Amino acid sequence: MAINAIQFQKDLSLEDFMKQYGTEEQCREAFTQARWPDGFSCPRCAHKTATQYRRGSRLFWHCGACRLQVSLRSGTIMEHSHLPLTKWYLAIYLMTQSKTNIAALAMKRQLGISWKSAWLLKHKLMEVMRQREAAHLLAGDVRIDDAYLGGERHGGGAGRGSSNKVPFVAAVEMREGRPQRVRFDPVTGFTFAALTVWAQSALVPGSCIVSDGLIGFEVLGRIGYTHKKVLAPKGKAGTEIEPFKWLNVLIGNLKTALSGTHHAFKFAKYAHHYLADVGYRFNRRFDLAAMVPRLAVAAAQTQPCSKRKIIGHFEVST
Repeated sequence: MAINAIQFQKDLSLEDFMKQYGTEEQCREAFTQARWPDGFSCPRCAHKTATQYRRGSRLFWHCGACRLQVSLRSGTIMEHSHLPLTKWYLAIYLMTQSKTNIAALAMKRQLGISWKSAWLLKHKLMEVMRQREAAHLLAGDVRIDDAYLGGERHGGGAGRGSSNKVPFVAAVEMREGRPQRVRFDPVTGFTFAALTVWAQSALVPGSCIVSDGLIGFEVLGRIGYTHKKVLAPKGKAGTEIEPFKWLNVLIGNLKTALSGTHHAFKFAKYAHHYLADVGYRFNRRFDLAAMVPRLAVAAAQTQPCSKRKIIGHFEVST
């Protein structure tokens, strides 16, 4: 059996990680580079000159033009966090180097912080991933399918009508017969209206979309996409036919990863984060070692997201 080059690639070992990010000073320098790769730029006026000073253990920049005082974390996903940068970077490492992700309880133990802090840290990083994934549209040969997260809840209805089931669209961009990029996007349902909004936010115009016989997907042909419908046989045979084989493998891996890592989570409330997390790691699987600095750059470019916003209602495409 041939060795899978992606699975056996050189990644970032824990020893190498500690050499690069083992101290607060190393993490501070790394995050400064992630936020301002070309040197300081004032977030208010874009001026390049600033005076640095410390207030306690925190480093600040005082803009030479508009006099704005900026800390390293202000205006980023890390704003208002009291955790050391070493904790943030270790969390980034744990979330990017594992194939199946890491539960908040396991992260609590690895970081030596409370479960609530670990949970919030994890969700803030998943929000970074969600925003990053939302910006990447699929193009060319795209295979799509309807899928659901969650199981039936007692008294909540059976089958697809269960109140504990969250519908999402699984889509994969194919190149030379292999999956290149994926998207897993929660939707309110598989109606024409919901799928129109989804397609406009997830697909490049002019793409060729292959789906099964779900009625809702027929709207894709009406709004300008090339839409091919393939009726798959029922049962296991339907998951193994060529147009959908890879897509079904990815959906199966997604559900296995979630069920194997997380005993339970509120699907309706947090599905967007967990789906984005899986998609983010898959789409960057070709260079595991680069995922730590890449996610740090994304964190530096993501606006603050409070706990109130994370635990509040998240509206999916309607």
